[in-house]
Amino acid sequence: MSVATKTDKIQRLAELAAVKETSTGASLWREAFRRLKHSKMAIVGAVIIALFVLLSIVGPFLAPYAPTAQTWRGEVFPNRGEFVGMRAENWFGLDHLGRDMFSRILVGARQTLLVGVVATMIGLVIGFVIGGLAGAFATLGGDTGKRVDSVIMRFIDIMLAMPSLLLAVSIAAVMGQSLTTVMIAVGVVQIPVFARLLRGSMLAQGSADYVLAAQSLGVRKRRIVLSQIVPNSLSPVIVQATLSLATAIIEAAALSYLGLGNPDPAIPEWGVMLTQAQRFFDNAPMMAVYPAVGIIITALGFTLLGEAMREALDPKLRG
Repeated sequence: MSVATKTDKIQRLAELAAVKETSTGASLWREAFRRLKHSKMAIVGAVIIALFVLLSIVGPFLAPYAPTAQTWRGEVFPNRGEFVGMRAENWFGLDHLGRDMFSRILVGARQTLLVGVVATMIGLVIGFVIGGLAGAFATLGGDTGKRVDSVIMRFIDIMLAMPSLLLAVSIAAVMGQSLTTVMIAVGVVQIPVFARLLRGSMLAQGSADYVLAAQSLGVRKRRIVLSQIVPNSLSPVIVQATLSLATAIIEAAALSYLGLGNPDPAIPEWGVMLTQAQRFFDNAPMMAVYPAVGIIITALGFTLLGEAMREALDPKLRG
């Protein structure tokens, strides 16, 4: 995706923040919530997310066996292509070290969620600071502020111009192999998206009547930004955070698959499990199918809910 396409999509989402009331006088979020309740896409996404979060919380307690225990090591012979599939005591079969796959999938859900949430929070917090500063300078900083905003946004555009996965791989390769590296690398990739989105949303709010009224009353610019413009600019940022969770989970799994994730293979994480399974795909394909399906369904849930929220907030799509 080109930088122009990325920028256009972000700018369109930012423009949604400029609409604060519908023609019936209902608040933006109240009207959006009403539409979400009747959206099948939102309901399906919310159910998937709820199940994933619930699984992440209670999964380790439901696991029938320790995820690192090689209890059935003597029953699998990877060198001869002999594996154990689904059976009564091992619902998803065994991996190449004789560990219970079902237990590892349950425990791995928590690690996958942790990576996605932490990475998204890194991008959100840093992007919020950068985008908030740029938006504040551009909105109420005068000519000097606009020049500062221009410098900040050119740096952000440079980051947007780089393919996200390539940037994440480069960062992870420089920092070294670890789970923390994956979270930082994926989080850095999210920074320019949140920064440009918040800045665009603040620009849309900058010409609103309440801002002009506050200025005419002599309210300090800092107070206008912090108490009025920023709170009213958060709608598209919240939507993007939901979408970014799906992206973060997929990119974290990709980095783990490339060998840049957690160096301890004993700790279950769906991306790491995919990496381990690729060597045995011909003889035991289900070792890769289970974590892959988990990643796909989880990412689908966040994507469906995020897209439903975006459509619910879009004034052009309101009936």
